[in-house]
Amino acid sequence: MSAGLPGLNHTRRRAAPTGPAASHGIIGGMTSLLSPTITPPSQLINALRDHGHAALAPAGLCELTLATPSALAALCPEWNGLPPDAYLRDGGRYRRRRHSSYIVDGDMVTSVPHRAHWQPLEYNALHGGLERWFEPILPAVTAQPVWAQLLRGLGGVCSALKGAQPWYVEAHQFRIDTTDGIGRPTPEGAHRDGVDFVAVLLVDRTGIKGGETRVFEADGPAGQRFTMTEPWTTLLLDDERVVHESTPIQPIQAQGHRDTLVLTFRRGGFQDPQTI
Repeated sequence: MSAGLPGLNHTRRRAAPTGPAASHGIIGGMTSLLSPTITPPSQLINALRDHGHAALAPAGLCELTLATPSALAALCPEWNGLPPDAYLRDGGRYRRRRHSSYIVDGDMVTSVPHRAHWQPLEYNALHGGLERWFEPILPAVTAQPVWAQLLRGLGGVCSALKGAQPWYVEAHQFRIDTTDGIGRPTPEGAHRDGVDFVAVLLVDRTGIKGGETRVFEADGPAGQRFTMTEPWTTLLLDDERVVHESTPIQPIQAQGHRDTLVLTFRRGGFQDPQTI
């Protein structure tokens, strides 16, 4: 999922951030683990309009989606059985995933027939142009009421920002592990996804170091960095305005891993191979 950016350049690293980055996640000159700047749900829309990104605490996610902590926790075991990602072009074995697609229209969440995940080379220089048929997300996840609550709640944020309409949602369960010593959450580097909005929900983080999230203006120098550590912390991104990446992880205990749920919201249809 890349816009062809090779990674972070020195200009972006050293730029003085503005807005929320001034108090947390400052680029350059700080090496300690930084927490994300948390936005209350009541201020979420304004934060996304002003900065193109915002982070919710787990309690904020529950408030926004009408979920309960216990319902979210009940999803977590389903990350233990994800199949390997067979499409990694860097030769790695560190990523496991499942993928399914939905249409969210107001309060209605509709699962669509299983389809390939596809992106153009413009947004993914590493895996673009390839139809990737991942195994679908299991009913043990999607049948739980909290699943639809997450999609409806986050879809409502998208509609509040860009107008009420159907949203074409791709859901990705990821586990990045350290079996081979290092795992790469974003092997494509700093990127956009070619959608309208991206939500990155941290599900678990166990026995690792690294995994720092970095968010930059797509057309400017400002940015911030932070590490999500508390399960169900959620990062929301306006994909037209920012690029993002997560740094590699390394083990500090056996079986170290980082689990996330990534939801992308797009207007007008899914990204599919273009036919002539």
